[in-house]
Amino acid sequence: MKLRSILRRGFRLQHPLTQILYLPTRRTLLTFAVMIGVLSATAALGQDTAASAAVPEKVQVALNTLWVILAGVLVFFMNAGFGMLETGFCRAKNAVNLLSKNLIVFALASISYWAIGFALMFGDGNGVLGSSGFFLLGADNSPATGEAYRGVYSSLSWAAVPLSAKFFFQLVFAGTAATIVSGAVAERIKFYAFFIFSLLLVGISYPITGHWIWGGGWLQQLGMWDFAGSTVVHSVGGWAALMGAALLGPRLGRFLPDGSVAAIPGHNFAIATLGCLILWLGWFGFNPGSTMAADPGAIAHIAVTTNMAAAFGGVTATVVSTLYFGKPDLSMIINGILAGLVAITASCAFVTIESAALIGAIAGTIIVFSVVTIDRLKIDDPVGAISVHLVNGVWGTLAVGLFADGPGRFYEAGAGPLKGLLWSGDFTQFGYQLVGVLAVGGFTVAFSTAVWLLLNATIGIRVSPEEEIEGLDIGEHGMEAYAGFLLREEVKGFVDLLKRMSGSGRS
Repeated sequence: MKLRSILRRGFRLQHPLTQILYLPTRRTLLTFAVMIGVLSATAALGQDTAASAAVPEKVQVALNTLWVILAGVLVFFMNAGFGMLETGFCRAKNAVNLLSKNLIVFALASISYWAIGFALMFGDGNGVLGSSGFFLLGADNSPATGEAYRGVYSSLSWAAVPLSAKFFFQLVFAGTAATIVSGAVAERIKFYAFFIFSLLLVGISYPITGHWIWGGGWLQQLGMWDFAGSTVVHSVGGWAALMGAALLGPRLGRFLPDGSVAAIPGHNFAIATLGCLILWLGWFGFNPGSTMAADPGAIAHIAVTTNMAAAFGGVTATVVSTLYFGKPDLSMIINGILAGLVAITASCAFVTIESAALIGAIAGTIIVFSVVTIDRLKIDDPVGAISVHLVNGVWGTLAVGLFADGPGRFYEAGAGPLKGLLWSGDFTQFGYQLVGVLAVGGFTVAFSTAVWLLLNATIGIRVSPEEEIEGLDIGEHGMEAYAGFLLREEVKGFVDLLKRMSGSGRS
C-alpha cells in the first residue's frame, strides 16, 4: 500500500526515496539532452556549404572544440577497456600488476608528452623532428587557421580549435601507443622497467615517427596517409611490444620441451569482453574525432566505416576460428573485432562502406593465423597485442594504397591519398604506404631494442622465476586483486592436502 502511494505521487517527488532515485536520472537525462541538442545544432548548421558558411566563426570554433574534447574523452576511456581486456586475458595472480600498468601509463604519457613529445611531433622543425614548442610554451594564436595562423605548431594550423584542445586530443593517442605494449609483456615484466620504457616511448620514439606522418615530416611530404593512426599509433605500439616480448622470453610453461604450445587461460573473460566493448565505443572518438572539426558528413561516414570494419572483423574471426579450431573462440572474436578497428583506422575517411567491410573481413582472417604464427615463432603474447596492433596496423596502412576512393566523394585533392591500386591500377599510393610502414617499423624496432637492452643491463626487465610463479601482484606490489578469495591453484592444493591427511588417518 505504501509503495503504491509512492508510485502515485512519484512525479511530485514528495517521497525521499523517490527523490534519491529520480534526481540522478534527471541530471543524466538533462546532460544527454544538452549533448544531443548541441550535436543536432551542429548537424543542422552543417547540412550544406552555404549553411556552414553562415555559422559565426566563434560558434564554429566552440562546436569544433566541444567535439574534439568529447572525442578525446572517449579515447581516454579506452584506457579502461585496455585494462579490463588485458586483466581478463591473464591470470588472477597478476591482476593488480596489469591494472597498475594500465593506470599509470596515461599519467606517464601526460607528463612526457607535455614536456617534449608534443613539440617533437608537431612543433616546427625539419622533416625528421620538431624542435620548438616544448612544454606547450611556443608561440601560438590558435584557433586561427591557414595563413592567419602565427605560431610554432604549423602542422596543426588546419584545426580550428584552441591549442589546449589540440594537445589533449593528441595526448590520448600517445597514451594508447604505450598501453599496447603492456599486454604483450604481461605476467613477467618488472613494473619499473615498463614504467621507464613507457616514458621514453611516448616522449621520444612515438613523437618522432608521428612527426614524419602527421607533423609535416618527410613521409607526409612524400604522400603517405594515415588518417587516425594504424601506423602512427598502433603499429608503433605493436613494434615496441614485439621487441619487448621477444627479449623478455615466454612465460614459464608456455612452450613445452617437445615444441608444443601450452594454453595459459585468462581468468575472467567477462571483463575481457566488457573491455572489448569499451574499446569499440572508444573508437568512435578515435577515428571520427580525428577530423578535429564538427563536420557532420565526415563524422557520420567515418563512424559507419569504423563500425562496419569492426563488425566484419568479429564475424570473420568467429567463422575462421571455428573452421580452424573446431569451435568459436571468444578470444578470437574479441581480437577479430579489435583487428577490424585497427585496420580501418588509417583509411576510415578515405574509403567506401563496402571497402571498409572488406578491410575488416580480411583483418578478421589475418588475426587468427597471425596469433597461431606468433606462437609458432615462440613469442609469447598473452593478449594477442602484436597480432591486433602490429600486424593489422600494417595491413590497415597498406589498405589505404589499395582501397582509397580518390579525391571527389569524400575528400578534396590534396586532402587525402591518391586513388587506390584496386580502382586505378596505379601502384603509387601503395608504394608510399609501404615506404611508411618500413621506415616507421625500422626506427621503432631499433629504438625499442636499444631501450629494452639498456634496461635489462641496468635494472633488469624480467622478474625472478619465484615471483612469476607466485604472481606479480605479491612479488611486485605486495597485494592481491582478489584478497579473501581462494584461487583455483590454492583450492586444488587444499583438496590434495585433505586427501593426504585422509589417507594418513586411515593408515
